[in-house]
Amino acid sequence: MLNDTHEQGYHYGVIARALRLIDSEAGTTMPLDDLAAKLAMSPAHFQRVFSRWVGVSPKRYQQYLTIDLAKRLLAERHSLAETAAEAGLSGSSRLHDLFLRWEAMSPGEYARAGEGLKVRYGWFPSPFGEVLAMGTDRGLCGLGFSEECGRDAAFADLTGRWPHATFKEAPEAIAPWVAATFAEAGEARLHLIGAPFQIKVWEALLSIPSGHVTTYSDIAAAIGSPRAVRAVGTAVGRNPVSWLIPCHRALRKSGGLGGYHWGLPVKRALLAWEAARAEADGKGASAAG
Repeated sequence: MLNDTHEQGYHYGVIARALRLIDSEAGTTMPLDDLAAKLAMSPAHFQRVFSRWVGVSPKRYQQYLTIDLAKRLLAERHSLAETAAEAGLSGSSRLHDLFLRWEAMSPGEYARAGEGLKVRYGWFPSPFGEVLAMGTDRGLCGLGFSEECGRDAAFADLTGRWPHATFKEAPEAIAPWVAATFAEAGEARLHLIGAPFQIKVWEALLSIPSGHVTTYSDIAAAIGSPRAVRAVGTAVGRNPVSWLIPCHRALRKSGGLGGYHWGLPVKRALLAWEAARAEADGKGASAAG
């Protein structure tokens, strides 16, 4: 088990560095040999590691990082929030792959700004760089990427959402949920801490299958508030559990990426990763059929 954990951490690090290198080229494809050299690896070894984690080759993945990805996803994989849950049952929806269990904090608990709440936290590797994870006894309540903003800013951001809570560094307490979140195995538990309107928006996001996208206006319609597009956008931006509550799948109607709380380079990487995996899974299913 120790060796497996060490190898997994190594792969996470390689992928995180590769993503930064690929993204720094701003749409220009980096040859496999150049990427491998920058990572001090042989081309064959790097290709095996990258393909094992992402599901496609480095060359294919880079094709998903182009600036027109959002428009292509809207045209090809646009899911209406109210029907996405049904569609996800036959696809690769993370909600079903992870056997995700979640519950929401009551409005009264939320109004107390975390008073009496004990939150454990830790720093973990991920395919997209280091993440700060936080959890209560009920499940993960916070997940933020630190690659763009740094550790201090990420920590201040998440702890500031529940100013009266007690925070304790205890990564071992939440490690199984974090592992399930990124390894797509086991059970991830989620504790939604937000205002009632925010939670409705986050519920809608949870129904969007991996590899698909939606729009802010679709979400507004799905929660019964079609005119509240701006408020929906604010709620999407206040999502405390990135990746697991997939706010990166929400786009503007025009096909623009919109904002992303943890940085647009991270959002592009998340969308590209999911699109590439969805394509690879689809090809695998076709071959099996």
